[in-house]
Formats: sequence, C-alpha cells, structure tokens
Amino acid sequence: MPEGDTVWQTAHQLHAALADHVLIRSDLRVPRYATADLTGRAVLDVTPRGKHLLTRVEGGLTLHSHLGMEGSWRVYAPGERWRGGPGHQIRAILGTTHSTAVGYRLPVLELLRTTDEHKAVGHLGPDLLGADWDPDLALRNLLRDPARAIGEALLDQRNLAGIGNVYKSELCFLLRVTPWLPVGELTDDAATKLPMLAKKLLEANRDRLSRSTTGHRDQRLYVYGRAPRPCLRCRTPIRLADQGDGGRERPTYWCPACQRGPTPR
Repeated sequence: MPEGDTVWQTAHQLHAALADHVLIRSDLRVPRYATADLTGRAVLDVTPRGKHLLTRVEGGLTLHSHLGMEGSWRVYAPGERWRGGPGHQIRAILGTTHSTAVGYRLPVLELLRTTDEHKAVGHLGPDLLGADWDPDLALRNLLRDPARAIGEALLDQRNLAGIGNVYKSELCFLLRVTPWLPVGELTDDAATKLPMLAKKLLEANRDRLSRSTTGHRDQRLYVYGRAPRPCLRCRTPIRLADQGDGGRERPTYWCPACQRGPTPR
C-alpha cells in the first residue's frame, strides 16, 4: 500500500532514471492532457511531497501524480517487457534513450505550471521525509481538533504528510492507544513522542523493499493485516474494524488488551 516511504522510494527511482535526460516519448493517457507533448524537454528532477510526486521538466512544467491505493510507477530499460499491469491501466509514459517510466492506475495525473505546484500540494502539513519537516508544527496540527480520533487525525495529510493506513495502525499500537482515542486524550509523553516516532518508522523503511515496524524478519508488522492472529506482545487476538476518514472507511487493526481507549461496538 503506497504511503510516504513508498512514494519516497518511487521518487528516487524516477529521479535516477529520468533526471538530466531529454524525453523522447511522452504519453499522458487522461482525456484532459491527451494532446500534451513533453518530448524534447529535459527532466529536471522528481520530488516527493507526502504521498504526491512532482516531476519537473524544462519550460516551467510539473507533472503531478498521486498513487492512491493501487497506483505505481515502474521504470524499464530499453527493450524490457513492461510488467506493471494490462495496457488499459497505463496512465502515463515518460521515455528517454536510457529508460522508460510507466505510471499504472494513477488516480491523479495533472500537468501544472511549476509555479502553481502549491495548488496541488500547498495544503499539506509538514512532510515526514521532506526538508520542511517540523515536529512541533505537526503536533500542533494534530492537537488542533482535540476531540478528533487519533487514527483520523493521522490520516489527515493537512496535519502531517506521509502517513497511511498501515502506519496509522502501527503507530497507535506502539503508543498503546486505540485509533479511536480522541487525540486530546493522549498523555503529554505520548503526544510528544508521536511525530518523531512516525518519522522514525518512515525513515527506517524508505530504503526497504518490505516494510517493517517490528524489526523482525518473520513478523514485520505488529497489528496491520494480522486479525485474528495473536498479538505479538500479549497473544490476545488482533481485531479489525472500519474507521471513517472524510467519508471513507478504512480497515483498522488493534490489540484490545495492549491498547487503551474507545473501540467500535
């Protein structure tokens, strides 16, 4: 599931493949940009911003993409077979003489003026893996609505950018609180630890192929995706329920013995 660490990896792969090379192929397969042509322009850089990707090209243009739940960018060498999915799922192709980047199942793809990037990502809070990271600001953002469930607050990218459903569940387990606990009811110690713990987890995984929050190879995650198997800490069965987030329901995992706070019926 693409979260901040996955997007960071993707950006670095795309940057290594495309930056400082001139595009010889450009195909944006969304109706609004079907006639847009970036060929002949050099790629300047590919920058991650939370869960967003900004591919900047000569001429003051930025290709903004978001992976959503199932999207991906794949990089292929000349002549290599594309394996990211069927052709009808391709949304973007950017090719140079050295490599070709193919975007599959991208729910967001838009071409912006680079000076207008703020329209796409200006609403985001401090980026856990970015140069603008500010743990104090992230904590103030989270505590701005003290009655809000911590799981929903963590997923709100306006508070801090990069956390998805996996890290939401894992962070709550590590803090020993349920995702439904109002964020204002965190102890001072837990609230202070939260932003830096989130950053530590994403930094530890941005260079890994398989995400891990436990540090163990055989059991990589504490709770996410593990219901109804036993908790690694206390052996109580892990539970699963949906949690709302801006009208969307997200599968949420927790241990009813290790984590304090309210839970759904």
